[in-house]
Amino acid sequence: MTTHDNNPLLGKNLRVNADRLWDSLMEMAKIGPGVAGGNNRQTLTDEDAEGRALFQKWCEDAGCSMGLDSMGNMFAMRAGTEPDLLPVYVGSHLDTQPTGGKYDGVLGVLSGLELVRTLNDLDIKTRHPIVVTNWTNEEGTRYAPPMLSSGVFAGIHSEEWAKDRVDINGKRFGDELKRIGWEGDEPVGARKMHAMFELHIEQGPILENEGKDIGVVTHGQGLSWTQITITGRDAHTGSTPMPLRRNAGLAMGRVLEKVDEIALSHAPHAVGAAGHIEVFPNSRNVIPGKVIFTVDFRSPDLDVITDMEARLRQEAQQIADTMGLDIAFEKVGGFDPVTFDDNCVSAIRDAAERLGYSHLNIISGAGHDACWISRVAPTGMIMCPCVDGLSHNEAEDITKEWATAGTDVLLHAVLDTAEIVE
Repeated sequence: MTTHDNNPLLGKNLRVNADRLWDSLMEMAKIGPGVAGGNNRQTLTDEDAEGRALFQKWCEDAGCSMGLDSMGNMFAMRAGTEPDLLPVYVGSHLDTQPTGGKYDGVLGVLSGLELVRTLNDLDIKTRHPIVVTNWTNEEGTRYAPPMLSSGVFAGIHSEEWAKDRVDINGKRFGDELKRIGWEGDEPVGARKMHAMFELHIEQGPILENEGKDIGVVTHGQGLSWTQITITGRDAHTGSTPMPLRRNAGLAMGRVLEKVDEIALSHAPHAVGAAGHIEVFPNSRNVIPGKVIFTVDFRSPDLDVITDMEARLRQEAQQIADTMGLDIAFEKVGGFDPVTFDDNCVSAIRDAAERLGYSHLNIISGAGHDACWISRVAPTGMIMCPCVDGLSHNEAEDITKEWATAGTDVLLHAVLDTAEIVE
């Protein structure tokens, strides 16, 4: 990795085209519009296919060659002057939540495209190739778990297992990938990387509250998803005496209170909640006989996650035993905390300082493709603020200035790493 001191082209005046970046974000947002100003472009839908086609067109117009692997991951390469050198990768994902915003993931992909366009405008060449990536099914909404295809790339999941995932309607991932026409021939994980950078909105309130332009992501929180099934007995809400009830819904409420207590005991960095909850039979006048819910614990400390998992199982079991209910636990997702590469982190921090952007070290509270890729390549993440920290919501919002600052920093960090040819 070179330093900007040896590269006069890496001065503070080297910036991306803010209007073009913003226009691209708004154009992509027209595909799969939501009902309240955001987007519904879930993975492997027709809308996902349309977004991919637009991205491919833009990349080819910018002189990139497009690669596609058998999990549908897209790789748009801008050639380097020394093609035998490993590429520097940038990117994120184009799929959204059912009620997603315009920027989660998409900013990280289109900022990479803007980086390439800027280099073309200025006729800047790099020794290492640069590859802009769209990872398939980062969100994990339609097909769990999240970061599915980057997980296959990094060897976390087998491709066979991933393609056998089914959505709520029983449609297989592999079948839907073929249906929309985005299954490639390239083996997953065959590519080797010099480094990877991912720009993402923070999805939290820290940067905005602190008045900082750039989050220099040093670590990623580990995550643990435990699905809990509590089984009692359906019964009439009006005619069943209180002492004779086997109320699975009440037990869930008591467990969720414990989840809050457990996370708070590891303040300030640990968090916990249940976002996925199903109640059966879910009728106004029937005591719930069964509940299924998923507890999401996160922390940058693996020992803390292990403690929270153990306490959840112990205390939930005690609640179920006391109430005469059956309870079952299944770990349905998770990954260990991530420490991002020192050189990549330094390149991001140096870029922010060079450009005069205020910055703050930050821990990512969400999972990202970069978390899996860090297992196989030096990896760094950049974050920009989002309004009120809101994400996974159609009201998700950022400013053009925030998007531009993040992309400027990405440009400089990538050029530091890919090495300008003077």
